[in-house]
Amino acid sequence: MNLKVIAFDADDTLFINETYFAETEEKFCALMGDYLSHQGISQQLFRIEIDNLQRYGYGIKGYILSMIEAAMTISNNTIPIEAIEKIIQYGKDLFDKPIVLLDGVEETLEALYGKYKLVVATKGDLLDQRRKLHNSGLGKYFHHIEVMSDKQQIDYLDLLKRLEVKPEEFLMIGNSLKSDVLPVLEIGGHAVHIPFHTTWEHERIDHKIIHSNFKSIKKIDEILKTIR
Repeated sequence: MNLKVIAFDADDTLFINETYFAETEEKFCALMGDYLSHQGISQQLFRIEIDNLQRYGYGIKGYILSMIEAAMTISNNTIPIEAIEKIIQYGKDLFDKPIVLLDGVEETLEALYGKYKLVVATKGDLLDQRRKLHNSGLGKYFHHIEVMSDKQQIDYLDLLKRLEVKPEEFLMIGNSLKSDVLPVLEIGGHAVHIPFHTTWEHERIDHKIIHSNFKSIKKIDEILKTIR
């Protein structure tokens, strides 16, 4: 590989994220338990989240609005205002969750810093993602931070154009096969998958990836052996 740029996803690649959303969903299901089964509540919330992605994008703010909409739908608009207040608080609590780095992250960034142009390429709310990166203490390692509305081929091509780098000189590292791997391989880049123990259903794929530019590792520091 003749790499010039190495890009990292943020959530569940650099620091914990989906675990907090899963905990919040459990609270939401318990709150709505009188109206529907746990599975039914989860399915309804997921359906509304996906339907709202084009309106609100990814992130906590859209999740709060989707929970409120799901509560109104599930309760047939009979949900008490106190429950809505709790849902809003669940969302605020998500913003206040601690930033917990995954094992090996800072050591890996420190080893790569100065040898490659390091960037963050992540989805979500701009303000929230920048806040998390600032609070993580990792911002000093990155040349560029890109908070993307989505991670399709066109989004990566736009990023590469801004970075003035060719696809074959670009490596994307992340926990999502759907967002961090497939579109990068499709444009001719390199991709490394680091599975996280919890994956949002929307980010799952149902087939194996076999590609010469693809590799899967268990921990982020294993990348140091791959590209040296």
